[in-house]
Formats: sequence, structure tokens, C-alpha cells
Amino acid sequence: MTHVSDQVRTASARVAGRARSVGIETSAIAAYVQGLDPPPSASADPIDGSRESRAAFVICLDAINFGSGWWPTIRKRDGLSGYSTIEAGLAERFQAEGAWPAEELTRLGAADLAAVIGQDPGHPLMEQYAVALRDVSERVLTDHGGSFEAVVEAAGGSALAFADLLAGWDAFADVSTYEGEPVPFFKRAQIAAADVDRMGVAQLRDVAQLTAFADNLVPHVLRVDGVLRLDPELERRIDAGELLVHGSPEEVELRACAVHAIELLAATLDRRLSPAQIDAALWNRGRAPRYKSRPRPRCRNTAY
Repeated sequence: MTHVSDQVRTASARVAGRARSVGIETSAIAAYVQGLDPPPSASADPIDGSRESRAAFVICLDAINFGSGWWPTIRKRDGLSGYSTIEAGLAERFQAEGAWPAEELTRLGAADLAAVIGQDPGHPLMEQYAVALRDVSERVLTDHGGSFEAVVEAAGGSALAFADLLAGWDAFADVSTYEGEPVPFFKRAQIAAADVDRMGVAQLRDVAQLTAFADNLVPHVLRVDGVLRLDPELERRIDAGELLVHGSPEEVELRACAVHAIELLAATLDRRLSPAQIDAALWNRGRAPRYKSRPRPRCRNTAY
């Protein structure tokens, strides 16, 4: 059976082989792996509660785990990134009131969500988030009897199967096109599988077979570290803070080349670190001043 992760891996390699604006410095791979920091330790579950509540938290959080192109425009909590601000607000809601029942989620609006995460209800992300969570509720109700735990159980202990399941939901849609061919990324479907395992909702046996989670931070780290090289015009646009167009060739190349570069890094390490672990290490590295001091690629979309 071909899983979503296999499709991501194959498509990313294809794009990397044809890319014009982004390239991988393959000669830098061997030295780069020697300096990779170990991935951060698994974090504690951000909420207490039943397995149903924790499953709901992971699925709901990763359904709205996008908006990085909007981060400069949202109200961030002191010392927190855009993503961490959203995560903290959602965790506080779940901790104080429990998970939204799937039926209640069907009626969620932008103002309701803005109140939870401390944002302006008129911000475009709020309605996008509400749409995603309403889709989640419909799928949980229709396909899983209203139980988030049943969604996890439907994967049969497989991270790959869990990512496959979520990839079929509109809330987790993430397929671009490059030279007329589909390029699946499914960043959030795959990271949800990793989070189910990492947060102890379920032990999933094949997390190591997930790919990297294609976003904008990991390509930025790889660029700063000299593993990705960018066409001078693309570098200029990113450095000037210009927004990239989602689905444009250069934006697809950035994501695909980062995914493929991490596959090369994992292979060089004889997979002692999985792509997901390397992704986590690089994402954590991206919090350092060296990376924050330089503009990263920004793109407003519902994929990442």
C-alpha cells in the first residue's frame, strides 16, 4: 500500500530534481549531519484529562496549525511565537472547560475562536480556523460517531494510517501542483500523527516513516546553514519581506527541497534519526537569534 508519506517523499524528490529557484548543496550534507543537535525531548502533554480530550486537542490543534504568513499581524503572548500563542490559548480552553464536543464544533464561529486564542475576531485567520474546525467536527460526527478517540483507534496503531485518514479531510488538505503534476505535502496530517505519539495519546509503530513536515521555518534554517541555495532573485524577495504566492513554483520548490534534503540527511545518518526527528531538531534550532534575525519566507495559506 502506498501511504501519503510515500507520496510526499516521491513528489518532493521529483520537484527537487527539476527545481530552478532552489537547490540542495549535496556536498554539504555529510558535514552538516555531524553538527545536528539531538531533537528536543518529548514535551509534556499540554493538557490533562481523558484520552478523548487529549485526542481532541491534538486533532483540533493540528487542524489549525497554519497561518505562519500571518504571524507578524497577530497578537503574540510575551515570549511566545505565533504558533505557541495559538497552542497556549487552545490548551487553556481545553484545560478549563474540556474538549469541544464534536456537535458543538459544528457551530463554532470566528468570534468564538478569537475569544479562545486572544485575537481580533475580524482577523482573516479566525474564520479560516473556524472553517477547519467545523470540517473536523463533521468528519468526526459522520465517520467516527462523534468520538475523537475513535479517530485515533481507526488508524490501528499506525502513524502512516493516521496521516492517510486525516489527509482525506478538507481541514488537512495540502496538495500543490508543479509543472502540471500534483505535489502532496500534507504537513499537518503527518505532524498530527507524530503528535498523537509524542503526546502519549497512542503509541504509533511507524512514526519513523513519516517525512519532514513541509513548512517555511525548516527551509529557512537549511538556507541559513548553507544546505539550500536560492536563486538571487528569490533571496532578494524573501529578504525584502515580500509574500510568496502559495503554489507558485518557487514556494513549492522551497517546501519540496527541504523535505528531500532531510531525506538525504536521514539516509546519511543511516536513519539513526528519522526525518521527523531531524525536522524537530531544525525547527528547534530555528528559534535561535541567528535565524530569527533574518527574514524567512512568508506565504499566507492554510497549509502551514
